[in-house]
Amino acid sequence: MALSAPAAAQLPPPPQPPPPPGWLLKLDPILKQRALQFSGSSLVVIRAVNASSLSALASLIQATGGTLGRPLSIINGRAASVPNWSLPILAVAPFVQHLSLDRLVVGAMERTPATIGSDVVRQDLGFDGSGIGVAVIDSGVTAWHDDLADPATNTQRVTQFVDFVNNAQTAYDDYGHGTHVAGIIAGNGFDSNGARMGIAPGARLIVLKAIGANGGGNISNVIAALDYVVSHKDALNIRVVNLSLAAGVSESYNDDPLTLAAKQAVSAGIVVVAAAGNNGRDAGGHTVYGGIGAPGNAPWVITVGASSHMGTTDRADDTIAAFSSRGPTLIDSAAKPNLVAPGVGIESLSNPNSTMYTSKSAYLLSGTVSSPALPYLSLSGTSMATPVVAGTVALMLQANPALTPNAVKAILEYTAQPYPAYDPLTQGAGFLDALAATELAQFFAAPSTPYPSSTQWGTQLLWGNQQVQGGQLRPSVNAWATDLSWGATTAAGNQDVEWGVICSTDNCATGGTGTWGPWRLGTPGPSGTHNVVWGSSCGGANCQGAWSTSEEDGLVWGTDDPDGLVWGTADNDGLVWGTSDQDGLVWGTSCNDPSCQPVVWANQ
Repeated sequence: MALSAPAAAQLPPPPQPPPPPGWLLKLDPILKQRALQFSGSSLVVIRAVNASSLSALASLIQATGGTLGRPLSIINGRAASVPNWSLPILAVAPFVQHLSLDRLVVGAMERTPATIGSDVVRQDLGFDGSGIGVAVIDSGVTAWHDDLADPATNTQRVTQFVDFVNNAQTAYDDYGHGTHVAGIIAGNGFDSNGARMGIAPGARLIVLKAIGANGGGNISNVIAALDYVVSHKDALNIRVVNLSLAAGVSESYNDDPLTLAAKQAVSAGIVVVAAAGNNGRDAGGHTVYGGIGAPGNAPWVITVGASSHMGTTDRADDTIAAFSSRGPTLIDSAAKPNLVAPGVGIESLSNPNSTMYTSKSAYLLSGTVSSPALPYLSLSGTSMATPVVAGTVALMLQANPALTPNAVKAILEYTAQPYPAYDPLTQGAGFLDALAATELAQFFAAPSTPYPSSTQWGTQLLWGNQQVQGGQLRPSVNAWATDLSWGATTAAGNQDVEWGVICSTDNCATGGTGTWGPWRLGTPGPSGTHNVVWGSSCGGANCQGAWSTSEEDGLVWGTDDPDGLVWGTADNDGLVWGTSDQDGLVWGTSCNDPSCQPVVWANQ
């Protein structure tokens, strides 16, 4: 009699660690560590579940030995200094939404207008930013500079100055960074006979000081400044915010109070332009990916990397600045930057009563008129590239005040010029074209006019982590709604997100004939192929499509694979796969061509 084999023993599943207590989930990674300490204190930003809980929050902070800081109503929050032992008590309170470290934020022209075309915008189209309020959240602004003077009234074109560092009542800039940024946006070039004119010399400046004399500040200062912007946007016609500063990324943009404050500003219809950061290379000079700072890591802001005009007005020789931070973002693995603009050797205003006037004395420049101090300073950084874009946005909004933040970002990306030598995590949608962006903004105001176009435009959007192209932007679509986050997969009412139209011929952008239909997420372009993310497929030794894929949805990295795959291709000419292991680095290349250069993604 044959005997049957015994059934395989069923082993019990291995024991699972208990989930972390709910209060621990309310703390950012740094505060989780500090909550275990019984000494010391921390500067924090605490968000309440709603505005009606702010009084109870203030009482609890004081009852646990904390000191109240400024209220941050834009995020239903409060800045405070609290003992580390009190962090669990604060986090367990039901009316507390989240606690974050009040971390440090730091400040991250002659040829620039000609390179991006803003001089033509002023001369031929007649736009100079007049009537548009631009908020500059930075280190302040000099009390007087000829290039910021209003010829009609002989007063400074600073509509408002508010000091969130020292509470001074009159304008000053003890660091000098904010004065330089203000000049890039709206300097009129008086001390150089117009040669060093800013991008939108007719714009009005609302200067909010959040950075001190040493070039640093806390994110609560910036949040308070954003709160001021939203509260005064109508009275001061604030349409743009310039953030030439960056903080480290320690948590998701869905939890970070700084990025959430920026989201509130965008939801209020204000365009927020932020620096990508200057972390494009490590100490050894190697290219680094993953260095985008906050709030530039958030999808709702326009994040600007830096290019170099190479000392010429010819766009053909422009390059990416080696220091410019590249994506993807830490924690969320989001595609950034959105585009790049000139940020190397940018000549703008100096302040003789500032730290930079002394520490950067080798880069001071004279003007063409007599002045008691050297009026100009040459600086490099994404801090300089950001106001180039903010000034361009002022031109666009003067041309078409009805533009929403999403429409502004779409136009900037669509008209940007991508360079084949760079991937989208380096250049975003491409190099800024201010003239093209303003022309397309005009079309949005009068869509019956001929559609502007150029062979240099990328005609693409980096919509979240999708690269979509092949269509024509149109003004009356749901993608431009202020309540729709950039990169969303569906619009209100669970409708498809639509950006414009596509047609069956390759000359769609110039009004070609054919079958027209909606241009929406997931639809094929004119060639009938699905959208591709990060580049194109290729098979040669000089392949540039490192972030390409044959998958129809086009997503490459950021998967939830248990093995921790992050990005890459199986192509020998592309980048090898990396893992999110304990070493925290994704690096290497399997390219066999001698010209292939290794890349490094610094991951924390």
